[in-house]
Amino acid sequence: MTRVVILENIRSLHNVGSILRTADGAGWQKIYLCGYTGCPPDRRIEKVSLGAENFIQWEQVDNVLDLIKKLKKENYEIIALEQTKKAEDLFTAEFPKQKIALILGNEVEGVTAEVLKEADRHLQIPMHGKKSSLNVSVSAGIALYEIGLK
Repeated sequence: MTRVVILENIRSLHNVGSILRTADGAGWQKIYLCGYTGCPPDRRIEKVSLGAENFIQWEQVDNVLDLIKKLKKENYEIIALEQTKKAEDLFTAEFPKQKIALILGNEVEGVTAEVLKEADRHLQIPMHGKKSSLNVSVSAGIALYEIGLK
């Protein structure tokens, strides 16, 4: 199986570092750093990643929509982790395709509307408390391991 992460406009370099480290630990192959998402080398990323950027492939990409088109041509299923009306529950979803690209969006805005439109599926983490969202790096950890186990 080939699994990649797309980070769209993640503003916190600590979140970028955390996601690099988690993706490496969960066995994902690559991370695409899109838009204004920060890239290594940067001490703020490295403080949290603890060197994971040296073990997992990563690539800076300016245009996330062009990347999605490219990955679709390579037969990736494009999945956005976002609360939408058509979002499936992450914990009951199945992943029959061999190639998955998981998109995580900005900490405040989420995945952009243009990217949601291009995604094949939307997934959400069920929320049971008063808050309706989690930090993007926490969400990434949950999703990367949940998808990776199926």
